[in-house]
Amino acid sequence: MYNLPHFKEKNHQEVIQFMKDHPFIFLTGVDSENKPVATQVPVFIDERDGKLYLSGHMMRNTDHHKAFEINPAILAVFNGPHVYVSATWYDNPHQASTWNYMSVHAKGQISFGGREELVTALKRLTLHYENNNTASTTVFDNLPDEYREPLMKAIVPFEIEVTAADNVFKLSQNRDEKSYDNIIAQLEKQDEAAKYIAGQMRARRSQLFKDKP
Repeated sequence: MYNLPHFKEKNHQEVIQFMKDHPFIFLTGVDSENKPVATQVPVFIDERDGKLYLSGHMMRNTDHHKAFEINPAILAVFNGPHVYVSATWYDNPHQASTWNYMSVHAKGQISFGGREELVTALKRLTLHYENNNTASTTVFDNLPDEYREPLMKAIVPFEIEVTAADNVFKLSQNRDEKSYDNIIAQLEKQDEAAKYIAGQMRARRSQLFKDKP
């Protein structure tokens, strides 16, 4: 991880909210031969008794499922929009350009559940992404048994107890005020990813330049 103190978000709730806003994670670990394995899955983020947990489901008997059963130590990466930042936007343009982005790395131990946990996970997932529309044909309770049962045999629920988490919210915090404002202005002219980063920078402006409006 790019580990510089001025690119760290110290507000715990801001970090948790970022994770919840970007729940489609990159989940990685190693198998019995120390070969890397990975998958991408949506997760829920919950806090219980002062601990952080990630939960979801994945396909059974894949390389990553088999590896995680043998070695439950995992890394979950939460990524948001990212954008190129040209040095031509700096007050002093004779510098290297860079990239602004936000990311959270969560390390932990993964465990797998049985049918009861799978039912709970699928009900929660389908209702959540169907905006709690219980009449939707694709929520768990409305799927026909002849479709649902074979599907459930092919997937397994998981929960990850997060043991450590770190973040990089690299948002030009190391730039002077004039450069910072120009970066925002330039990003606001671009696509949605750039506008998102510009919004995050604007929201933090008063923290960086406390004596300015």
